[in-house]
Amino acid sequence: MFRSLEDFVRTWERETAQTVKLMDHLTDESLSQQVAPDHFTLEKLGVHLSQAITYMMSSAGLDLQPKKERDSFKAEEISALYKETAEEFVSTLQEQWNDEKLTETTTFFGSETTYGTILLLLLQHQTHHRGQMTVLMRQAGLTVPGMVGPSREEWAAMKR
Repeated sequence: MFRSLEDFVRTWERETAQTVKLMDHLTDESLSQQVAPDHFTLEKLGVHLSQAITYMMSSAGLDLQPKKERDSFKAEEISALYKETAEEFVSTLQEQWNDEKLTETTTFFGSETTYGTILLLLLQHQTHHRGQMTVLMRQAGLTVPGMVGPSREEWAAMKR
């Protein structure tokens, strides 16, 4: 759980930079990759990360609106949408919440929790889907950048 906005914002900026780095490796040709029929494609996972910021945090009381609702995105549009959404979220968060708010309790999707814990859940949700994206990216033949340490390719290059 987070108890200060400054701590969250530092963590958020570091994590969103990692997410952008991952999204910047997507190609238009890879976007239809999915683990199985009726599962999210890489495109849908990328867009979902942006939509989830707005959905989760507006459910927690922030005044956020979805950026773009449409059926299809190109790879560079997914990254741009995510960046824009993540930046607007942090700006809105800093305007509307303070450190004291983070220790207040609320009901969030049927469970009693603190606002600081909601911020942690948002980060965990993003990390979960980033992991899914890395698997699909490998299946699509893309090189995956390191997220928490070097990727396989980065590690191999370091050993040379």
